[in-house]
Amino acid sequence: MSQLGQSFMRGTLVLSVAAFINRILGFISGMYIARVLGAEGIGILMMAHPLVPLVITITELGLPVAISKLVAEAQARGERMKVRRILYVSLSVTGVLSVALTTVSLLGSEWIASILLSDQRAYYAMLAITPIAPIIAVSAVLKGYFRGMQQMKTIAASDVLEHTVQIACVLALVHLMLPYGIAYAAAGAMAASVVSEAISLLFLMTSYKLYGETKVSGETWASHLKQGRSTLGELLQIGLPTTGHGVIHSLYNAFQPLLITTSLGIYGIGTALATKQFGLLAGYVFPLLFMPSFITQSLSTALIPAIGEAAVNKNSLLIHERMNQAMLLGLLIGAPATVILYEWATPLTTQVYNSPEAGLLLKILAPMFFLHYFDAPLHAILLGLGRAKAALWNYVTATVFKGVSVFVLGSQLGIIGVAFGIGIGILMQTLLNFFSISSSIGFYGSIRPYIKVGICMMLMAICGDLTYHYLASHGMPQLWSVIISIIGSLFLYFAALVVTGMFNWKSTRHRFSIPW
Repeated sequence: MSQLGQSFMRGTLVLSVAAFINRILGFISGMYIARVLGAEGIGILMMAHPLVPLVITITELGLPVAISKLVAEAQARGERMKVRRILYVSLSVTGVLSVALTTVSLLGSEWIASILLSDQRAYYAMLAITPIAPIIAVSAVLKGYFRGMQQMKTIAASDVLEHTVQIACVLALVHLMLPYGIAYAAAGAMAASVVSEAISLLFLMTSYKLYGETKVSGETWASHLKQGRSTLGELLQIGLPTTGHGVIHSLYNAFQPLLITTSLGIYGIGTALATKQFGLLAGYVFPLLFMPSFITQSLSTALIPAIGEAAVNKNSLLIHERMNQAMLLGLLIGAPATVILYEWATPLTTQVYNSPEAGLLLKILAPMFFLHYFDAPLHAILLGLGRAKAALWNYVTATVFKGVSVFVLGSQLGIIGVAFGIGIGILMQTLLNFFSISSSIGFYGSIRPYIKVGICMMLMAICGDLTYHYLASHGMPQLWSVIISIIGSLFLYFAALVVTGMFNWKSTRHRFSIPW
């Protein structure tokens, strides 16, 4: 591991803590906006940035992921000049693209609004959010650099700073603009995001100035760009498949509502009910399923440069050690999350959303979503190994398979079939990524940790179920029955992990490989 960076697991922990703080800050900000603007104002916000995500995806070109991998490899080889060249070339490409596309978006804003905005009151909010694209693009490049150097504290600090500033700006700007009307208040909320991103970018630039690589005599931007063709090629070799992944993900998400409601229509459900059932799935079930994802996302962020650095040093043992650490962490986090979401499905949706009917969908998806906690690190491992194309094709295959499954099962079984179709897609993607890694470097692993965690899961589920029903039968309110039973079952789960020695688990040297 680089002497300049933190350890892989420490970096994951730092990013996870920061992500948890950001979730809380984001919830506070969102709650304030929802209370002040109401449903109508939130609707204006949701339709105010139709092209910004696509502009950001195109301008980034998947470079942040490529940067983190290539910087880690160059740092491991001691090529300090190449580290700076990677950064300068990336900043030049994203800077030019983002400014050009943002300028086009601003100049064509009225035409875009006439086509994409069903409520023209969202026009001012759209104008306010458009300048965020180049800021996010440049910030993403700098974050990719710090990931490659494995300086996760800098990224974590910038993210927390961004969300803190955003809350302050939202409070000030929304309050300031609200007397002029809801459209201007929504624009103020969007402007708050731009200001907070700009402050975060300023922090990253200052951090690089203070702690980044020092220039050598005669080094200029022009000199790096003249010699940067091969570097750009290396970046795009990883970045373009990642961009393709993002574009396909965006397109599928755009068409998923139509796909689901159409399949439900074939099943015989009316438009209004189909829309409601889709809302249960997308608005209630998915947020609960993805709630613990900040941990696996942080894990994946730290894993890409860690695997890349070990690969360039041809340290197979370290690669497998980090892989096993990642898979074990996914197992330890995914197990209790799955038990909670399955065991308390209906009470959770009742207490959080006042929607007990969403509990059945959550109960169906929770066991299949358990694989998601492994898929995220598997995807990161593929990128760290330089197999971005394999990761892309696995995602394309799984997405097509998921789309077909959702449509076929939804038209035959209704919304329950849709849930099963989504779960089948998760299963397909996880298996494809597993097979791709296995065919490249194999897996060193043992079944014992999974058996131990399985036993801990069963103890947690039994304890939680008994505690919940005992408290409920003695007249305790459902909210407190849920909270106390979940806390008690989690305590038993972690105690069982300690007793079974899971926290002292070491990877074995028994190798299993599945060709693909």
